[in-house]
Amino acid sequence: MKMRGFWRSGVAKSKLIYRKDAAAAWLFLAPSAAGFALFYLIPFAMSLIYSFEGGIGDDRFVGLANYMELLASQSFRKAAANTFYFTVISVPLMLVLPLGLAALLNRNIYLRQWLRTAYVLPLVVPVASIVFFWQILFDWNGTLNAWLVHFGQTRIDWMKTPAARHVILMMYLWKNLGYNVILFLAGLQQIPRDYYETAQIEGAGRFRQFFGITIVYLIPTLFFVTIMSIVNSFKVFRETYLMAGDYPHDSIYMLQHYMNNMFMSLDIQKLTAAANLMVLVILLVVFLMFALERRYSNFME
Repeated sequence: MKMRGFWRSGVAKSKLIYRKDAAAAWLFLAPSAAGFALFYLIPFAMSLIYSFEGGIGDDRFVGLANYMELLASQSFRKAAANTFYFTVISVPLMLVLPLGLAALLNRNIYLRQWLRTAYVLPLVVPVASIVFFWQILFDWNGTLNAWLVHFGQTRIDWMKTPAARHVILMMYLWKNLGYNVILFLAGLQQIPRDYYETAQIEGAGRFRQFFGITIVYLIPTLFFVTIMSIVNSFKVFRETYLMAGDYPHDSIYMLQHYMNNMFMSLDIQKLTAAANLMVLVILLVVFLMFALERRYSNFME
């Protein structure tokens, strides 16, 4: 009986300590939770409500009318197609290029520390400074056109031709490669060297080591980098806006341009409908990535 009473008192004390720890945790989380709700959850809920209303001052429920009108808009379809194209092109490049650079920087090469700094530096440089640098390169009177004229070629108005898409892609890669390089480099350094030494003893070449060891143990990192690259590909508006303005060339007219123009014209219903559709697409892609990662983990087990 004494042992049972001692055990019950111990359980009661454990529950009390757990409740106190939980209360302290919620107390520390409360400011962040309140800020997240105030600046993200509540505005998102309001935008969802607005997307089903008739217009400013008209709070009638109109169902999916705003969404149907949005999908019928040529400007929206063009913006969605350009954003989809940019995501499809940029995400694989944001995986392959940083992984190759990280594998290179993981070796004992000459000037390795300086190269690491060079890839990280664009992350800390303000976007306005980066855009100014690229404008100097690709302006009508910029450096690149000056070299073209010097070699007897004609000038190219880079930002007013389909070449603008490639300019934005290069600027985006240059600005964001360093972040993925850091992530991949951290993942590579977590792989024990013994695995590679054992594989070499068994006669495995570099190609087989890369796909049999490196890629297998980098799956969690690849999963995270893929999700972040997809999300970041929808945020290229800032650089594009600073480079080309409100109404850029058709090839770089993104969803954020469309939503910004709807905001300037106070068409809140189309703005919120477009934002909600973009959130829905991102959520579907993220859930699909989680499902693939879960299936792969179960397969490996």
